[in-house]
Amino acid sequence: MAETVSRRRPFNSLYARLALGVVVLVTVLGALYLGVMLHAGRLYLQELNQQLNQTLAANLIAENRLRLDHGQFDPAALEPIFHTYMVINPSIEVYLLDTDGRILAYSAPPGKVKREQVDLMPVRSFLRGTARTPLLGDDPREPGARKVFSAAAIGAAAAPQGYLYVVLAGEQWASVAAMLQSSYILRLALYLLGAAAVAGVVASLWLLRRLTRRLRRLDRAMSRFEAGGFAQLPPLDAIDTRSSDELGRLGHSFSRMAERISAQMHALRQTDSLRRELVANVSHDLRTPLASLQGYLETLLMKADSLSEAQRQEYLQIALGQSERLGKLVSELFELAKLDSGHMELNREPFAPGELVQDVVLKYRLRARAEGIDLAADIPPDLPFVSADIGLIERVLENLLDNALRHTPAGGRVAVALAAQTGQVSVRVTDTGCGIPRHELEHVFDRFYQIKQSARGAGGIGLGLAIAKRILDLHASSIVVASSPDNGTRFDFSLPAQA
Repeated sequence: MAETVSRRRPFNSLYARLALGVVVLVTVLGALYLGVMLHAGRLYLQELNQQLNQTLAANLIAENRLRLDHGQFDPAALEPIFHTYMVINPSIEVYLLDTDGRILAYSAPPGKVKREQVDLMPVRSFLRGTARTPLLGDDPREPGARKVFSAAAIGAAAAPQGYLYVVLAGEQWASVAAMLQSSYILRLALYLLGAAAVAGVVASLWLLRRLTRRLRRLDRAMSRFEAGGFAQLPPLDAIDTRSSDELGRLGHSFSRMAERISAQMHALRQTDSLRRELVANVSHDLRTPLASLQGYLETLLMKADSLSEAQRQEYLQIALGQSERLGKLVSELFELAKLDSGHMELNREPFAPGELVQDVVLKYRLRARAEGIDLAADIPPDLPFVSADIGLIERVLENLLDNALRHTPAGGRVAVALAAQTGQVSVRVTDTGCGIPRHELEHVFDRFYQIKQSARGAGGIGLGLAIAKRILDLHASSIVVASSPDNGTRFDFSLPAQA
């Protein structure tokens, strides 16, 4: 997993994608803005040029007294006039049109003019003064092209003899490149636009890097957390949990999630360790009585004729004891599994705790007497009834007494004491056995945990106290242990009194 994180492509990062998006966006917007600016600039120059030269054609007619005699003109007289126009303003093109728009004369070198006729509709609109500028007309030098112009009627406006058609800024502004080449202001604007676009991209990238810095730190923290097997929490300085914005809330959520995952991973490791230990303990506890049971049964089969009746009875008693031990182990395993399943329902009922303790103590009195242990019960009168599952509480008392008797040597004492408290009845089981070392106290309720010290060797499988604690947990009660080596052990728990 760590190798996958380390091989992550740089262009797959959020910053790289955002940066690429900014560059593309600025480039597209810059190109669109440049196109709009050039188009608008060209239209504005055309409009300005047409407005400034609106009376140019009329002035040329008035100054040179141009006239046509019945639609005819004198080429020799017009040639010096057109030459003068070209010298004064080389950017204009002057055309003499008849009343049908046919070109009669022009101020251009031979072969330059490609059209023989000009559409007069834009000319008449121009003369009426009702059209919006820029008003474009035909370009005689380039079929299909249209340019701004100035026009005037020759003769009376009501019955013109012809028209003087002046194309403004002819071929030199036929393209955008030519317009940029001829305009310093447009070139300067273009340079400034490019510089502004570059500056905008640089500023945007810097701002994006600042904005995504916390996200990158969070990404690195998550990668380290993942590479560490979700066990080691990332350092707090790598996660921003103080800000109230989205990234701050994301960092806070990740921090809580990491803590929870780390705790769950630790719990899983503990559970796995307990599972392995459980399997090992169950295998050991099952193997010993099974091997013993099998051994004695095989001996009975093989030597049935050579064994005396007393020996056969002895072997059968031992095999029966091992069988009972196996049955107890399996029963406790099923009982603990049922308690842990979450489907255990308590059958609460009111009962007298003193009577229950008397019954349990009486059940274990013969065993205690056989082992030389004094088993006593301290039950004060007038104890209130308690509300609990009597069968499960009986199981708790049996497990505690069994544990106490197993760890108390001959001549010792085991006692069960009840006491009334506010709203509850306390139960205390004490013994004068070997006690529990301090470092083992926190593990006594762990399943399959067996105390190293014992008065008479192994006998339990480490499930009795775990079952007792789980039953009391279901009753919303806790059990407390107090002990020290050679000073005995005390278990305390309480049950709610019947209201």
